[in-house]
Amino acid sequence: MNSYPPELLVQLAPVMFVAGLDPPPTPVDTPSPPPVAQTSTSPPPPGAPPTHRSTPSRSQDPFASLILRLRESLDAQRKPSVWAPDASKTFQIILVDRNVDFPPRKLAPPDDPHQSPYAAATAAHSPLSPLTPSSPLHPDGLIAPIWIRKHTALVPSVFVLFLKMYEAPSTSPRSPLEPPDADRERERADEERRRDLELAAEIAARKRSTGERNIKLTVVLIASRKMLDDPALDARLTFVRRQSGLDSRAALFVLSPVAPSELAEFVRSLQDALYEPAVEYYTAHSKRVRRKRNRHAQSFSSFAPSYTPLSPLGGAPARPLRPEGWTVRYEYKMACFAEFRREDEVALKHYQDAYASLLIMFGSTAILPPRTKRWAEAKVLADAINIKIVKLYLYNNEHALALSRHSGHMRRFSDFSRGWGIGEETFEFWSWLARQHRVLAELLERGLASTLILPSFSPEPRLPSAVGSPGTTTLELEGLTGGRAAGVNPSHALQHPGHYYYMAARCTEARRERFLASEGTSQGASAAPGLTNERKVDHLTIILELYTKAYELFKRYGAQSQGRLTLWIAGRIAMTYEQAGDTERACQFFSRIAKTYRRERWHDVLLPLLVRWHACAQKLGDTEVAVRLLVEMAGQGAETAQEELVSILQGSEPPSTESILIDQEDCEPLLDTNVVFWTPEVRVGEEASFQITLSTPEHIMLDKMPIQQIKISLGEGHKPIVLKHKDEAVDGSEQGVRLVKVGRVRLVKEGNDGGEESGSSSDEGDEDEEDEGVDEDDGEEDGSDDSGGDITETSLRWKAGEKLVLAGKISSDVPATLQVQSIEVTLQEGKWTIIVPHASFASHGHSVVTPRWLTSSKPLRFLPIGREHWSSVVVHHRPHQLALAFEHHEQALLDEDYPIVISVTNTDSRTLDVAIDALLQPTAFDGTDNYIVVDEQRSASLIKGVRLGTLAPGVSTQKTLHLFSTGAPGERVIDVSVQSTHRTKRMRDETARHKSGETPDTASESAEIDTGTQEGAENSTEETEEEENVEANEMLETLVVPALEALRVIYDVGYRRMMPRALLGGILDASVGPEDAPWGEHDAGEALVHATVQCAGPVGLKVDSAKLVREDGISARILDAFLDEAGEEMFEDEYLPGDEFGDSCRISLVPDEEEMSSGEYIPGPGYYEITWRRVLQGGNYGPPSTSLFALPTLQPPRDGLIGLLSVPSTAKLHVPTHMHLTIRNRHPSRTATVTVQLESDPQQQDGSTSLGGGILVAGLRTGRVPVLLPGMEYTLSWRIIPLECGSVRVPGVKVFDMRSAAADTGANGEEVEIVDVRTEWRGENAEESAGTVQPLPLKSTPRQGGEKAVRPPQCILVLP
Repeated sequence: MNSYPPELLVQLAPVMFVAGLDPPPTPVDTPSPPPVAQTSTSPPPPGAPPTHRSTPSRSQDPFASLILRLRESLDAQRKPSVWAPDASKTFQIILVDRNVDFPPRKLAPPDDPHQSPYAAATAAHSPLSPLTPSSPLHPDGLIAPIWIRKHTALVPSVFVLFLKMYEAPSTSPRSPLEPPDADRERERADEERRRDLELAAEIAARKRSTGERNIKLTVVLIASRKMLDDPALDARLTFVRRQSGLDSRAALFVLSPVAPSELAEFVRSLQDALYEPAVEYYTAHSKRVRRKRNRHAQSFSSFAPSYTPLSPLGGAPARPLRPEGWTVRYEYKMACFAEFRREDEVALKHYQDAYASLLIMFGSTAILPPRTKRWAEAKVLADAINIKIVKLYLYNNEHALALSRHSGHMRRFSDFSRGWGIGEETFEFWSWLARQHRVLAELLERGLASTLILPSFSPEPRLPSAVGSPGTTTLELEGLTGGRAAGVNPSHALQHPGHYYYMAARCTEARRERFLASEGTSQGASAAPGLTNERKVDHLTIILELYTKAYELFKRYGAQSQGRLTLWIAGRIAMTYEQAGDTERACQFFSRIAKTYRRERWHDVLLPLLVRWHACAQKLGDTEVAVRLLVEMAGQGAETAQEELVSILQGSEPPSTESILIDQEDCEPLLDTNVVFWTPEVRVGEEASFQITLSTPEHIMLDKMPIQQIKISLGEGHKPIVLKHKDEAVDGSEQGVRLVKVGRVRLVKEGNDGGEESGSSSDEGDEDEEDEGVDEDDGEEDGSDDSGGDITETSLRWKAGEKLVLAGKISSDVPATLQVQSIEVTLQEGKWTIIVPHASFASHGHSVVTPRWLTSSKPLRFLPIGREHWSSVVVHHRPHQLALAFEHHEQALLDEDYPIVISVTNTDSRTLDVAIDALLQPTAFDGTDNYIVVDEQRSASLIKGVRLGTLAPGVSTQKTLHLFSTGAPGERVIDVSVQSTHRTKRMRDETARHKSGETPDTASESAEIDTGTQEGAENSTEETEEEENVEANEMLETLVVPALEALRVIYDVGYRRMMPRALLGGILDASVGPEDAPWGEHDAGEALVHATVQCAGPVGLKVDSAKLVREDGISARILDAFLDEAGEEMFEDEYLPGDEFGDSCRISLVPDEEEMSSGEYIPGPGYYEITWRRVLQGGNYGPPSTSLFALPTLQPPRDGLIGLLSVPSTAKLHVPTHMHLTIRNRHPSRTATVTVQLESDPQQQDGSTSLGGGILVAGLRTGRVPVLLPGMEYTLSWRIIPLECGSVRVPGVKVFDMRSAAADTGANGEEVEIVDVRTEWRGENAEESAGTVQPLPLKSTPRQGGEKAVRPPQCILVLP
């Protein structure tokens, strides 16, 4: 931004002059930095006080300390800056002298005797007006920066004057009893009045100067804290304000020495109080300028001066400012005054109007002739206005409008420049364009350092609902994401400032190119305008500065995807250093950039960079770097790289005698390499065929590269393959493919005396190659190199797209993964030796290397390799030969010990250590408990490491595994792992073996010694280090065993209610004792469980015993069971599949109220324990097994409202007995209103009732029972006398629930069921049961259904 006057770019703010704060004199005055307003943007105003800065001490006057702190606090306020979006009520504060003068407002025109006084007064204009002859803008200037400097440094909107208020010295009386001296008090008052008059006069004088310009004057009186408590202070302040003519609002303040924190608060409140008068001041200026603009728009002639200005030479009159110019001038002034008021929208509108008028003026060369002074001033003004507009857009975060405005400005003035003859072919055009990009970058950089936030153009994630909808189209998705799916035009997106610094640098490069071109064509006076000044410009320094700033900003703000653009800028910096002659620094940049380009495989961009780097290295005389770069350039296909490399190698000497190693890890290789093995895996000692392909791409030729040797390493333990260059005419190649057979790759321990085996002319090797289809031999093998590898001589020169295929075999005597470790290409020329390592699979960026096997060279045939890992072969041990067998019954039965015999036989020729693991897989269903047992190990899942010992060849061994299965039937899966190991020892000292005269074959045989025959090894006289070699093998087998039920138990359960013992009388069986009877008075009952045991397995069983084990609980107790009385003779016979036996038991139930209300099950009070054995073939029995079957869970049916009728089973003729009816309300929440009614029958004379003539009944006939709350019961009794012998029917009783009568249509209510407790028998799913049947536990299969309880006629047997 230094290219423009700072006054035109700075953010305008209200200006405040502060006077009366002259620093107190100090012994040594130390100059301080200039105040805010006295920076480069505005020179110090006339009469400004000297600025000194000193630190107040404790001995200093408190008023002096206050003044110094006030100066520091005011200096720390707002400073002029280009970017200041903060719209707070702050001022640009300037410290001035109290006697400072303001510049004159208007200047009178030259004296004219014929002019009237009124005309002379109306013809007065501002010293900066184009109508004033002495103005720098006379006669047709627009706006000068001095006008803005006038309002920012010379004329304030608010003037604050600090004055010290007079305070008479205090005098104390000689004695406390002495009255005050009246004369002294009068003298004191007179002195204060005189001083106040002087103070008011000084204020009035300043008031007159500020009032002429409508500047707000505010006076701050400095007084001590003691004076603040003086009651006469208010009167003195009122007197001063009236005498001086100060305003009544925000015109007079009093300040005393306060703390620094309170002082900062005072400065803030002072600015808040004076901000509104400052805004009014600039508003008045705007109105004045608007009136002048309106008058000018109506009649421009009114602005014409009454005199005619003459030209400097006294010739033709000067041309005045055109109407468009006056419009620009007035609009710009109103924009500035609006900016002073921080009305950004108003300022933006006026700036846009001024800019539009400027475009009209630039559109006509008659108004603004090109290359004139006023044309240059207007062009600078247009650029400054554009910057202001862009900045105001950025304040409102309108990034698109800001960028569009700036781009439009450059586009319009580019068109203007072409019309002015300053087009793209001139350096002036590119200089101006670079300036525009740079000023935008600097503006954005300052904004980002403050509050500006750049927009983000990352694509938003698609809506899940839209993505998941199958009918959503691409256009709909783009609409949902705001159109970002299609991307954003970079020219329409505001980017970080580094981008615009980069554009400025590129424009400066074009400027330099045009300057150099014009420098060659211009001669003497014919040089273009400005060419002399352009020669003074250091273009390369400017370019480096711009590129450096762009590079730093790209690293700071650029996203990860822009990292390559950052490197591109670094490359431009390096090229600029190269043009400037700083080749050393250019090489440093090239080195750093090339690392990333190599790693990311940007070879198309890397090659031009390497060419420039090579040129810089040659200028520096760094031969080694030049050689390295030429080798890399040759790998990328540079045309002259090979010739230049050979020339340098022949014409220079290496810097050292050591070989130069060129790391090609991230660089393009010289050769495309590929390794293919015929088989993916082989066994120890077997040979694996391989082919190594060395080729060049179609666009690269290595016919002049001095390649003398290629060394291929296949890992430790194997000798390398060495290819030596041999100049020969290659006749056997077909379609650019040459075949060289390298034979068998020898082991290191074979030495150099095994060459007969590895030669390509050996019978065995030729036969193997012929089997795989390779029938041509173009190579020749002779000798070995220093590393022990076999040497094969062939031509190491490649034409474009030519392939060299190396065919051979390799083997290993230990398990390993065989692959090519490295390929080293050696270049030799003169004293130079250069080694270029290659990977086993390397290719150029443009090459596609596919795995193929050369099956025939004449005719040429390739076989594609389809597997994934083709570049390596895995060497395994020979698998151990073991035979595994299982012996067991066909099916397993639940709860039995199921033996499984595992037999392992060693069918191998080696001695093996064998161990087994057994894994019992979990079942897919619940309710099982399984485990396995081997020896003393027991586990529900895994038994590991059961050793079977060392098995010699042909030896077998067995191990029994026991399976125990309980719970649900189903398949049991057992995984058996047989692990075998073979241990050998290998000698490490190979030299001792060769000294003893062993051949390689005998050495390999003697190297494997069984570990069991090493007793004499410790007595060996020769110390030989040995290592143990362990061969491990594993064999897996899965055994599926079906587990079936041996026995199945099916339960039938029935329930009946019981009456309390007091009512039962003699109904209970005499055999039921008090301890067996129900032990509760309510909800007592009895369950009869009948168990049927079936032989469910596929084999016969021998039952040894069966018993019912009691587990009586709180709510259930077993009364008796049939098995309690059965003897052992019951189970003498065998049970075949389908046979069954049974048992019955009675269970007394007394559930508590909670169990009855919630419907919970009652656990069965015991289980059946049955001991049995499997019947084997031949009539033998297996080991005993025990099965447990739990009694079923019990849930008596839940009752609501029910009647229990208790009638004796027998009676005697004419002997009275009783009939009882118990009405129970077992509903959980509802009460019952019950009526009881006997069946109607004629009455007897004695009042008794006779039913059917068989029985007389005495008791209630019809009546209401008291209300029964939930859980209560009521008992009614009748006395009956039998009149006949035999089976006599009991009188009928009906019970009605009157609570439901209101809801039902029946008037008598709902009839309640009556149950005869003598014959009751119910299942769990009876109608009166409120609960639902739940699944019974294991081995419980109830048969009862949901039938309704059978109620036979209520009769008694009458005996004589």
